Amino acid sequence: MTPRLSVVVPFYNVRDYIGDCLDSIARQTWTDFEAILVDDGSPDDSAAIAKEFCDRDARFRIVAQENQGLGPARNTGVRHAQGEYLTFVDSDDLVTRHGFEKLIRSLDRTGSSFAGGNARRFNNSAGVRPSWIHRQPFARDRLATHVIETPDLILDRMVWNKVYRRSFWDEYGYQFPAIRYEDYPVTLKAHLDAVTVDALAVPVYYWRERESGESITQQKFQLGNLEDRVRSAEMVMDLVETGDTLREVRRRVHGHFTQIDLLTLMMAFGAAPPEEEQNLLKLARRLMDRLDDSVLARAHSYDRIQHSALLAGDIDLLRRLATFRNEGGLRGGARAFTRPGRPWQFEHNYPGAQEQTASVPRELYRLPMKDLTIATSVQEVRWLEDGTLSVKGTTEIRHLETKTSSNLRVSLVVGGAETQLAVRRFDAIDSHGDPALVGFEVRLDKALLGKVKGTGAPAHFMVRLRSGRLRRHGKLRGQRPGSPGWPPGAWIDQSSWIQPGPGADGSFVLRRMVDPGRLTSAEQTADALVLKGRVTAGLEDAKLQVTRPLAGKDQMLPLTLTGDGRDFTVRIPIRPIIEDTNPDDPFTQRTTWAFRLVGSNDEKLLLWTAEPKAVHHLDQGRIVTLTRSTGGYVNLHEAPLRLPAEDAEIVAGDNGMELRVGGPDLARDGYTFSWRRYLDDSDDHLDVPCTLTVGEGRWTAAADLSTLIPADAVANAHDPLASLADWILFATGPDGADHAVQCEPFLSGRLPISVEQDGHTAALRPHAGTLHLEVR
Repeated sequence: MTPRLSVVVPFYNVRDYIGDCLDSIARQTWTDFEAILVDDGSPDDSAAIAKEFCDRDARFRIVAQENQGLGPARNTGVRHAQGEYLTFVDSDDLVTRHGFEKLIRSLDRTGSSFAGGNARRFNNSAGVRPSWIHRQPFARDRLATHVIETPDLILDRMVWNKVYRRSFWDEYGYQFPAIRYEDYPVTLKAHLDAVTVDALAVPVYYWRERESGESITQQKFQLGNLEDRVRSAEMVMDLVETGDTLREVRRRVHGHFTQIDLLTLMMAFGAAPPEEEQNLLKLARRLMDRLDDSVLARAHSYDRIQHSALLAGDIDLLRRLATFRNEGGLRGGARAFTRPGRPWQFEHNYPGAQEQTASVPRELYRLPMKDLTIATSVQEVRWLEDGTLSVKGTTEIRHLETKTSSNLRVSLVVGGAETQLAVRRFDAIDSHGDPALVGFEVRLDKALLGKVKGTGAPAHFMVRLRSGRLRRHGKLRGQRPGSPGWPPGAWIDQSSWIQPGPGADGSFVLRRMVDPGRLTSAEQTADALVLKGRVTAGLEDAKLQVTRPLAGKDQMLPLTLTGDGRDFTVRIPIRPIIEDTNPDDPFTQRTTWAFRLVGSNDEKLLLWTAEPKAVHHLDQGRIVTLTRSTGGYVNLHEAPLRLPAEDAEIVAGDNGMELRVGGPDLARDGYTFSWRRYLDDSDDHLDVPCTLTVGEGRWTAAADLSTLIPADAVANAHDPLASLADWILFATGPDGADHAVQCEPFLSGRLPISVEQDGHTAALRPHAGTLHLEVR
């Protein structure tokens, strides 16, 4: 019988990844598929791994060809595909278990030409994160839409997060060109040709990132690579060149190429060997000549300086501008200086600013007053012993030095009414890496917190800074990793809970919850988790709904009510959770459940007000963990055993300061720990072993801080905030497999921890669920 879906998977030199990729396809909830694995002349063991997989699963088969590149390999796969629907998977990536089903079900409902879904970036050291390029086009579900109706879809330039109707594909005869960056000419043409498309907000695809991250230096300079990039861009621009209906699409396409592809060419001048600079100059000019002048004129001021240097052919300045940018010189906005003889005017302190050169007009370096905006960050959120909330952060005016004569006011804004707060100011590192009077702390006692109303908009903070003649104001925002991102809540009286966190507009807010539905305790028995809590006032016929948000599955559990009829107990058996293992996250192999109290008249998320400590249950090599979410609500995770870190401290040791991280000893045998640092532009790494202590059901991994400060570290000349080293805590099991240690949410809420050592600052922070030590 002909399968409904054909999955095309080209592969070349992916021995370390193809097994996981094929496994993620095999575990799909949509089972009616064939997978065509195209061996593009791979010289490593990839074909052997693929063949072994095909021998186990008849839905998979291999087609071999001489090496021709990704585009032709995809075309080969399409020719062998027989399904009603068609999709593509890159062999080092992963597919979410529900991805194909979500997209096909949508197409069956709407009749659209194809459907696309959201994507995530992932690697072992940094965890799983949203893909920024997919954030806008897939911000919400948009069914039966079109790129002309939804121009954000022009950013959807990848082929692999979609399922295409095969009849649509064949009608237009799509072929991938034999170049790199082969996706966009096909995907944008498909968007234009489609009758309608479906865009789903749910993540359907996991896009692998190198362990050392993405950077222009990591790509290295390859003229052939950049030539393919420009050729791809030209093919795309040809598609939108004419027609009034495409005017907005054309503008967005040109804006995207200005922001991404032309910028990449500008950055390449910082990595190009001298003998290739003239060719790079011609190539960059070729792309810029195709871009709309009105779009180029709206580019970032630094981009316009680079464009001007490109037009003038000033390779020396292009090289210096690229190096400045590549090395982080734009972080926080470069420090400005006043124009000679015009102290009321400012200029960007960028390369070439104070040179008498005709290649870039002096006016392009001018800093408009509107760019001198207020910049804030939230660095630490803590509840003190007396119930006072402490919020620490920074504030400054972008591009300018914060003077000691400056004046700072911070107010709590509740329902439009402001209450001025006492502010303690202190020196901290500003956005340019300099110590300055940018740090501040405000404290809110229970009386102040009582002003936060239980209904209406959450309370926020207004920050007003006067420095010299400039006055700027804005909402407090900029939550950093650690307690600002995972802030704990607290009771301010018997019925009012205050939960700090991000607001809808990204500002830092305080929410007051009056008598919320809540978890008050959790414990485990031999075969179950037992939860106790209190039902929201006024919620009738309450039950506990346990939901897998990504899979769209839920179940209702009855509550045993006692006392005044609002105290509840509920038992969650462990074995059904383990037996139902089919993880929603294809990388971490983790499935998440959310908890909600549901009644006949309303429903509420279940707030965690119990002891700030996770409950773990290990069974059959899988770990079930009851813990809190970012916003403070109850979550349950089921995953393979990965040791979590639950506590951390920096203490005085025998050889100076010592970093200690600990957690529950769930494995009970054979684990070792080390701090790992990936080398620049490489997936190679250095490991510093930890001293391991195990006792009373806990493990502790200790390391001298001095061993984590590189002896040959050199501060970045352009980016003083750049880390000299970024270490990730790894655990290695008895089988030799290693993984980044998971940072428990309750520990995240107590971080960062920082200390001075040997003239450097070391700060322990969470990043996407992993534990990092940043040395500056």
